[in-house]
Amino acid sequence: MIDFQLPADLLVLKERTEEFIRNVVMPYENDARQEYHGPTDELRAELVAKAREAGLLAPHAPKQYGGLGLDHRGMAVVFEAAGYSTLGPLALNIQAPDEGNTNLLHQVATPEQKDRWLVPMVQGHIRSVFSMTEPDGGAGSDPSLMQTTATPDGDDYIIKGRKWFITGMPGAGYHIIMAKTLDHEGNDVGATMFMCDADTPGIDMVRMLDTIDSNSPGGHCEVDYNNVRIPASQILGEVGKGFRYAQVRLGPARLTHCMRWLGAAQRAHDIATDYARTRQAFGKAIIEHEGVGFQLADNKIDLHTSRMITWHGCWTLDQGDKAQTETSMCKVHCSEALGRVVDRSMQVLGAKGICTDTVIERIYRDIRCFRIYDGPSEVHRWVLARS
Repeated sequence: MIDFQLPADLLVLKERTEEFIRNVVMPYENDARQEYHGPTDELRAELVAKAREAGLLAPHAPKQYGGLGLDHRGMAVVFEAAGYSTLGPLALNIQAPDEGNTNLLHQVATPEQKDRWLVPMVQGHIRSVFSMTEPDGGAGSDPSLMQTTATPDGDDYIIKGRKWFITGMPGAGYHIIMAKTLDHEGNDVGATMFMCDADTPGIDMVRMLDTIDSNSPGGHCEVDYNNVRIPASQILGEVGKGFRYAQVRLGPARLTHCMRWLGAAQRAHDIATDYARTRQAFGKAIIEHEGVGFQLADNKIDLHTSRMITWHGCWTLDQGDKAQTETSMCKVHCSEALGRVVDRSMQVLGAKGICTDTVIERIYRDIRCFRIYDGPSEVHRWVLARS
């Protein structure tokens, strides 16, 4: 049976996080260093320093690397509290792709790779890139279409290909690159993950992509890997097992997306509820009109069910069950239900909802992309139907 009662120490951590988000992070939400493609690295570093000082940095990461070492249920509570601000996940160092890459490296990387890349990432000193998605004709929802290749050359591999929608490339410290790997005879032995510093020769940004979301430093880029030479010692895991490791990363990351967006949707609902209590129309507060009151009631339902399904998914992972169907159900339900919450909240505010007088406009743009991040709803429904 799932125990939804929070232990005392987690309740204290939840309250500390909520206080930090409201008093320290939310005042930064109108900071000019939030640019079109996301917050600047200067703003990120300042927020991370605040979280480090508050003892809240990297709640997801193991303690030996400088994190708080929470299990998935603990993460669900703290991530939701952080997500209440558009800058909260960035401040606590739980923003994608770094959060998912932390879990991946913890489980797969060698001790030397952890010292070189994982520890400074957990401590907030560097950011990372996860480079898998390719333009039309290449890997996307169907990773078997991978066009980027890794060819052996002595003790090295030569990476060649183009990726796109690669989050956070400008300013990142290192890349994780997924490539179709060939052996010395030219046979395809499967996809492999390679790690390299961001300044490795041959990594070239083609262009910045102008997208509707703006929550990640560095935005989203199209990237060329032009004969990038990577030593075999920088292979992440084993040759040919890249897709297996991708599930190590993507399964829990789908749940952590749900955790963060729960906080953002709750924020939108709270703003809409406060507005509906005070805004007058036709002789009474608009919350007393069923057209508005019912929308807020539906918000409560969607928030509650999203929280319950996320908690169940976390309980499943904490029990050691990494079933893909569980995370697919969570991802589809939360991305769509929480999107509805934000959409209704905007509708309740009317014209005020579509301008920057409140943060709802920003959340609305960002959360729409959640239905595409880490696999669109249609692919997850296909996985569920096939199971």
